[in-house]
Amino acid sequence: MFPALWTAKTGLDAQQTKMTVISNNLANVATTGFKRDRAIFEDLIYQNRRQVGGLADQNNTLPSGLQTGTGVRVVATEKIHTQGNLQRTENSLDMAVQGNGYFQISYPDGTIAYTRDGTFQRNAEGEVVTSNGMLLEPAITIPDNATSISIGSDGVVTVSIAGEADATNLGTIQLATFINPAGLEPIGQNLFRETAASGAPAVANPGEEDTGTLLQGHLESSNVNTVEELVGMIETQRAYEMNSKAISKSDEMLGQLTQRL
Repeated sequence: MFPALWTAKTGLDAQQTKMTVISNNLANVATTGFKRDRAIFEDLIYQNRRQVGGLADQNNTLPSGLQTGTGVRVVATEKIHTQGNLQRTENSLDMAVQGNGYFQISYPDGTIAYTRDGTFQRNAEGEVVTSNGMLLEPAITIPDNATSISIGSDGVVTVSIAGEADATNLGTIQLATFINPAGLEPIGQNLFRETAASGAPAVANPGEEDTGTLLQGHLESSNVNTVEELVGMIETQRAYEMNSKAISKSDEMLGQLTQRL
């Protein structure tokens, strides 16, 4: 195959993948707690036709070599776990994390997932659950006769009950932190899963051990910057167009070659 055709083809594949990443970011611009992705590129192996530093003769070495690249590929998509803007909701079970940390969500089989989405509700038993009905961990159960719910910045949950002067302590919401948050695996439903790359979670009360604090009645919005993504989209489109033109010109060169044979 004409080398330029293959090299340009890898460029088309890479830019198409980048456009998919950008499209997903823009699609989730209103998703609570969403963390944007970025595509990471690397160049492919080089064909070494003349070794740099090789001997030109017995007394001289080559100051430069002759290597031709074979293209590019997307080697990774990285989650950018920066803080999103905080939006006030007035809902007593909405929570936002200010700083590091993830809410712990319990699956029915006992495994734990992690999220920055603090949109919580009560189920029929009064348990605090996600929008998909999965339990917050540690479990918090709110009595039916609770008249108000208070969640402190330290995660302590208290309720006022009709006829009782003192507030009732229901427990403490804890947060998990990771050495490498970018190593968490996104699994949909605003959830992440621990991996070998992320390291084991360190669980602590909010405000302790470099863990962020909670803000009741607020939600963390997506950290997608629409202007930045649109600029990236234009850049990707132009790069795709240039690689398409490289394929077209390579085809023209092959056509001229065959006409002369």
